[in-house]
Amino acid sequence: MAAAVQPARFELRDATPYSPEFGDVYHSAAGALSQAQHVFLAGNELPQRWARLERFVILETGFGLGLNFLATWRAWKDDPARPRRLHYVAIEKHPFKLADLRAAHEAYPEVREEAAALHCAWPVLVSGGHRLEFDGVVLTLFFADIAILRDLRLAADAVYLDGFAPAKNPEMWTHQVMRSLSRATAGGATIATWSVAGSVREALHATGFEVEKRAGFGGKREMLTGRRQRKGDSLGFSGERKAAVVGAGLAGAAVCERLCARGWEVELHERNDAPAQEASGNHAGTFHPIVTPDDSIFARLTRAGFLHSLRRWGAMTGVRHDRCGVLQLARNDKEAGSQRDATAGLPAEYAQLVNADEASAHAGVALGASGVWFAQGGWIQPASLVHAQLDACGERLRRRFSSAVNVLPQAPVVVLANSADAPRLCPVPHLRMRSVRGQLTYLAGDAIEAPHSVVLRGGMILPPVDGICVVGASYDLEDPDAALREDSHEGNLARLASIVGVSDARPIGGRVAFRAVTPDRLPVVGKIADGVYGAFAYGSRGLIWAALAAEIIACELEGEPLPVEGKLADALAPGRFRRRAESTGLRP
Repeated sequence: MAAAVQPARFELRDATPYSPEFGDVYHSAAGALSQAQHVFLAGNELPQRWARLERFVILETGFGLGLNFLATWRAWKDDPARPRRLHYVAIEKHPFKLADLRAAHEAYPEVREEAAALHCAWPVLVSGGHRLEFDGVVLTLFFADIAILRDLRLAADAVYLDGFAPAKNPEMWTHQVMRSLSRATAGGATIATWSVAGSVREALHATGFEVEKRAGFGGKREMLTGRRQRKGDSLGFSGERKAAVVGAGLAGAAVCERLCARGWEVELHERNDAPAQEASGNHAGTFHPIVTPDDSIFARLTRAGFLHSLRRWGAMTGVRHDRCGVLQLARNDKEAGSQRDATAGLPAEYAQLVNADEASAHAGVALGASGVWFAQGGWIQPASLVHAQLDACGERLRRRFSSAVNVLPQAPVVVLANSADAPRLCPVPHLRMRSVRGQLTYLAGDAIEAPHSVVLRGGMILPPVDGICVVGASYDLEDPDAALREDSHEGNLARLASIVGVSDARPIGGRVAFRAVTPDRLPVVGKIADGVYGAFAYGSRGLIWAALAAEIIACELEGEPLPVEGKLADALAPGRFRRRAESTGLRP
């Protein structure tokens, strides 16, 4: 999957949005919202089927201008018997730029309020999953080819089978797409589409849907509806919605917030006398994604985690952070070439290649190398995030500090978010974790020519945060020394010199913390054993892993659609170590 996406374009033909690329209209000339009501809502027996349910899941195969979503959201708002939580999952290969979306939506005043909220949350146009939350309605957009459908993890109750006509865009209507749809639906799920093409009927019937024709909309005499005949497994947590979380750092606080937001009662255990006392207690840290020429699994996961974190932080109060931008400077010509390839086609608001002069302008200090500018990156004080997440839990959270955990707590669900100590409570087969000592060096912000943005180059320097510049960090494998050391300060000052050329800085303090890392540098997220989940081994990227990992765990417990495709979720799952070992014939 390439990180860049090709935005859609539209033009008006007889006042109807038309795609010049596909040679087809985006909706019936008789009206988009009326079509959504007749074909997709009524075709799926909505709102009757979602009445008084805890949750309802809709899957749409082509988001387009988002008018089906806006009409559904409006219907949900207007229905006093609406489900408590509506998930709407949609795939779109060619999303619109925000300006074009705004222009198109001006023609639909009936959904002006919903459209404005969508515009405020509209994601940057990069591939992958984007989860947007609107007070009970959760929109998960996958900017990707329709082929991603086979890798989505959800059980849809209703399907909006939409897209350009089969003759114009046949890839949207293949037997493989219908098989993927069948796998992504719950037992008894319904489906509706404006197309009655014989190939579509045959594909749906062959993949388990009983279909029938109904009166069509506008100029179409007929439309198609169907129901999945095969029963599906019951999803969601069937026991008492109570959990114990071990660890009150970034990982544990994020899990507490996501579970409490879904109505769970959570008991939090922390061995220290307050939250954020270990690695999450650093003065400040940086957040940014990674880009690679091949858009690797690691790059895709950091993108998902970074963008998801920005949205979650924006929904909280009390989080001290600044999107001042992050510069990732190239260390040599080879890395400069890699950065050039990795940023090709990406929107500047996500990642932009800059030369040395442009980098210097962003940083406000002279820099001697080109690099990548992450305009939405920056710094954050992790302890403020931890406190904000715990405060958001309200009375559903019981905090137990100075509570060392030596055996698994007694609870229907236990989430281990206690870093390197987690496998002691519940072993993960074939996991080989290592401990890394990281020492930060603190400098007086007015004692050096400090940058205005975060600058990285084999290390990092942050702009002054409360008068302190953070520089670092050392990377000391299996080193248990918790004391500040001069050799680590010297190493950090050497990093500072290589980044911004400062050679006469004097430390005013520092901090040592320990982090756990896996061989593939990815965290451990998901089910370890019955009733036991892991959220640990975040390494140096806890700031961008924590929110996404917590959302994945909460979705797995609740049976909700995952915010990322299955391949990415599997790359984080605890079972990946066993699978790799078995594939190579290794024994535990």
